[in-house]
Amino acid sequence: MSHKRIPKRKAAIAAGGVVALGAAAILLPNANASQDGSSAGAAAAPKTLKAGDASDLASQLSGLLGEAFGGSYYDADSKQLVVNVVPGDDNNVIVQAKAAGAKVREVDNSWSELQDGASTLKSEATIAGTSWSIDPRTNKLLVTADSTVTGAKWDRLQSTVQELGSGMATLKKSSGTFKPFVSGGDAIFAGGSRCSLGFNVTADDGSPAFLTAGHCTLGGNEWSDTQGGQPIATVDQATFPGNGDFALVKYDDPATEAPSEVNTGDQTVPITEAAEATVGQQVFRMGSTTGLNDGQVLGLDATVNYPEGTVTGLIQTDVCAEPGDSGGSLFTQDGLAIGLTSGGSGDCTAGGETFFQPVTTALEAVGATLGAGGGAGAGDEAGAGAGEEAGAGEEAGAGQEAGAGQEAGAGDEAGAGDEAGAGAGAGEQAGAGEQAGGDEAGAGAGQDAGAGQDAGQGVEDHSGLTESR
Repeated sequence: MSHKRIPKRKAAIAAGGVVALGAAAILLPNANASQDGSSAGAAAAPKTLKAGDASDLASQLSGLLGEAFGGSYYDADSKQLVVNVVPGDDNNVIVQAKAAGAKVREVDNSWSELQDGASTLKSEATIAGTSWSIDPRTNKLLVTADSTVTGAKWDRLQSTVQELGSGMATLKKSSGTFKPFVSGGDAIFAGGSRCSLGFNVTADDGSPAFLTAGHCTLGGNEWSDTQGGQPIATVDQATFPGNGDFALVKYDDPATEAPSEVNTGDQTVPITEAAEATVGQQVFRMGSTTGLNDGQVLGLDATVNYPEGTVTGLIQTDVCAEPGDSGGSLFTQDGLAIGLTSGGSGDCTAGGETFFQPVTTALEAVGATLGAGGGAGAGDEAGAGAGEEAGAGEEAGAGQEAGAGQEAGAGDEAGAGDEAGAGAGAGEQAGAGEQAGGDEAGAGAGQDAGAGQDAGQGVEDHSGLTESR
């Protein structure tokens, strides 16, 4: 993501650089490759679909199948949508699903039954350090407890899962600690807090704005694009904790150019629209701490019990993230906006669980638009700029403010004091204890990194994905 106010500089992403290069290599070769090999003459056979098309089909089938719907997921190897169906007296639902182009799998649990199980967990086992999401590949609830859940808390959680039954839920232990990844695209700053710009959008009044994580706004209402710089945007509305983790932040200057794109450092991905996540879908995350990383969607409708409170309706993935990546973009290689980085456990060395706020839900809640209908300055350049600023390297993009030592510690954001010393950035932050009281200076040569420096390998070569759709 980028906007005109970011100064043009050059810097290399130090944090997560090796992983970022690997993810970029995945993006580049496939940028213009078609995945659609469906045949018009095989109406009853499963169709070969792009992940975005599979998501659309899944939404249609969930309504068509009604109570027989047991979830769906994308098989990346075969490029097919697998739909879970609870068999019943009416075999017509299976015929309908197959006719629509899905691969049908008969299962025991319907989607509504899995949601009922999640409601039981909410009422009986809402414990800080736990999460659960619906995993359609196993047709079960995946329940996870972090390292803080021990003793009576663990016994309570285990008992609740056992009551649901082995056919309904599975329980696993995580070695990390669930927390918001505060401290992520472009770096944005408010007081002692540092987070990421997610996606540029157009607010319902036509003004340019951006989405980020709701917990990031605990650091302050006025945000700048450089550490200690003049405010360029003001929080309009935010949700955290509760029914999501998202915020709409409006640019103070109505003439701000805010193109609908993600700049990964060496290529620019035009963002055309928001889409629902599909389990099995390959996704990419951009954040100013760890740069570009990729992985898969693992679960939907996730609930995470952070120390700050419970957040519902999230996407669970295996994409790594660290403090500083909060609010950053989760997207697909063909330009679909999927999510905003919320939090999780682990890091980009050991891995872990990471949760994202769905972009579709956030847009609906705040009344903003994205893609061809928004994201450009004052509403008059909607979508224009998705590729105009690519190729010249003049804009700082998502993650381009990342650099060694750019974060003041691993927990300098509001509401994230528990993250101090969490190992974020694996040495990127000079002086992990300097974050207290908003001391974001970092150390020595690192104190300016993340304060507007552009990043990235080949920042002036954005040829990679400008033509992908």
